Amino acid sequence: MIKTTKDHLGRLIEYEYPPKRIISLCPGITDTVYSLQLENEIVGRTKYCIHPEEKVRNAAIVGGTKKVKLDVIHELKPDLILAEKEENTKEMVEELEKHYPVFVAEVQSVDEAYRMINDIGAVTDRAEIADRLVNTITSQFQFLPNVQGKRAAYVIWRKPYMVVGKDTYINSLLERIGFVNPFTESEGRYPSVSKEDFLQANLDYLLLASEPFPFQEKHQMEFAEFLQNIPSILVDGEMFWYGPRMLEAAKYLKKTFETIN
Repeated sequence: MIKTTKDHLGRLIEYEYPPKRIISLCPGITDTVYSLQLENEIVGRTKYCIHPEEKVRNAAIVGGTKKVKLDVIHELKPDLILAEKEENTKEMVEELEKHYPVFVAEVQSVDEAYRMINDIGAVTDRAEIADRLVNTITSQFQFLPNVQGKRAAYVIWRKPYMVVGKDTYINSLLERIGFVNPFTESEGRYPSVSKEDFLQANLDYLLLASEPFPFQEKHQMEFAEFLQNIPSILVDGEMFWYGPRMLEAAKYLKKTFETIN
């Protein structure tokens, strides 16, 4: 049957329901699709969609999150493409929607991650499974640690230094833990910052993510050269993904930050 729905941008999407050939262009959404028991329906994903590792290899790689191979997508004949406003470009979505239904999600907070899971469940005929997943995550997030207003920067890139800013899922999660991110006052969602910016931020902690840039112990020494007395913590960036990684994140965050007070 043909079904009509609105995506998170308010766009009207008309598609075959339930979809049988799905392409997902966002790692967190791809992970979610598999968690909703749609491994037989997902036919394509990006090269950055690496979870769940044992299942994604069965889906064809259609390119990256910013540029896809249209010829590969045409060969896969999808009846629904799932995208995300931040991960995928407007130009990509506009080109794809000339040929296929494209549902665009938008995830800038923990609550919007719950909405994404529920809405993907609704459009794929997996509403009950999605609801159970959200309820399980919600219950586990009740036990997140509380760092009681410690100031922290979450660093995602080197040369130039880039940090997480406002209107992002990662910042929303940091706030749930009780961190204050001074760079939410900077321009943009992932602002570039200088050594001077770090020095003026009055930080208590520096969080160095494992991805997209793979920060390691040697980089902790690099920061220590100009941020003396500011502890740096290497964090698993995948634990700051939305979707089913949130289940693992609850335990990981508690273990990582419960000693901070």
